[in-house]
Amino acid sequence: MVKKHGKKQRAKNRSRRTGAAHASAAANTLHDHPQPDTDLLAGMMPYVPGWEADDELATRLIAACWAACMPCQKTIGKKVVAHRATLAGLAGTVFLTPANAARPQVLMASPLTRTWIDQAHGKAFTDDAQAVLRAVEALEESAATDLLDVTLDFWAMSGARDAALGLGDRHTQAPPRQRPADPMDAFREAGINVVTLDDLDLGDIDAYHLAPNYGVTLMKTDTPDGQAMPMLVLYPETEDAGIEDLEARTDWEHWGLHGMPDMDPHWRLRARIADRSLRGLVHLGPEGEDDIELWRAAETVSLPAQWWDLLDRVQHVLVAGPVTDPETSGALEAAGNAGKLLAVVARVSFV
Repeated sequence: MVKKHGKKQRAKNRSRRTGAAHASAAANTLHDHPQPDTDLLAGMMPYVPGWEADDELATRLIAACWAACMPCQKTIGKKVVAHRATLAGLAGTVFLTPANAARPQVLMASPLTRTWIDQAHGKAFTDDAQAVLRAVEALEESAATDLLDVTLDFWAMSGARDAALGLGDRHTQAPPRQRPADPMDAFREAGINVVTLDDLDLGDIDAYHLAPNYGVTLMKTDTPDGQAMPMLVLYPETEDAGIEDLEARTDWEHWGLHGMPDMDPHWRLRARIADRSLRGLVHLGPEGEDDIELWRAAETVSLPAQWWDLLDRVQHVLVAGPVTDPETSGALEAAGNAGKLLAVVARVSFV
């Protein structure tokens, strides 16, 4: 009876993930869709040195999941189960972090899958992460398939653009995040032709200095379960930089310093291994291009050894701002309490 109920529950999960009727989802007879042109997950998934995931394969599977295409999920999913490093990367992105392993979807997984998830829980910021990822290689095929199915449920819930890692519960009373309307829309609605920089053929112009710029201050924080995490606080470097600019240019949430903000894999903090320095904070567009650049290093400064080691181990960073003077005692807390602090968890890209 329990096994039958579990099968029905997985069919319901599949139906929710694919957007199909329950009967169609159970029969795995759904539509097809075009494959993506770019590796949206490149550099995002956790990995074991010498045992790398296939970013392109993972991207195709998640794109099929977001597109609610069960035939592609089924076909590509078999390849992911066979390529255990890719399965480990996708599952690790979800279950190495503290929150997801305790969610109800996990209760319907097979005992072997739940055992792996229990072992993975909270290991994202520890030296045990690599051993947990390697353990995926030893799973029986049925358990590996079940792990992928549960993993895709979480990826499906993350939405068609953002893959939330669930780094912690949010308990902030800050106002809801809303992107201000583009003031140019009013002109367009009035029939006025609006010309932007993107419409002009100006050659190789560096647009970074044409937009508001920020500086960064290094800090550290703790995850809800007490693990250390690197933190980057933005401060305005130009007069037009500030809370209104960040609200207009990002989808970051208001953060009151409680819990952890969402993780957005499109935001990348670039770090250079050769000299242990930070290079910039950017947002990747749909083709993998840098479509938003909030900060760029003006010079090369090697990071403190302890902060770099933490960055290298965690491979994520909490980014918050704007704070006019982050080094002033209480400035960060004051911004958070006033509802004037935005934050996101970004992926670190080592170059």
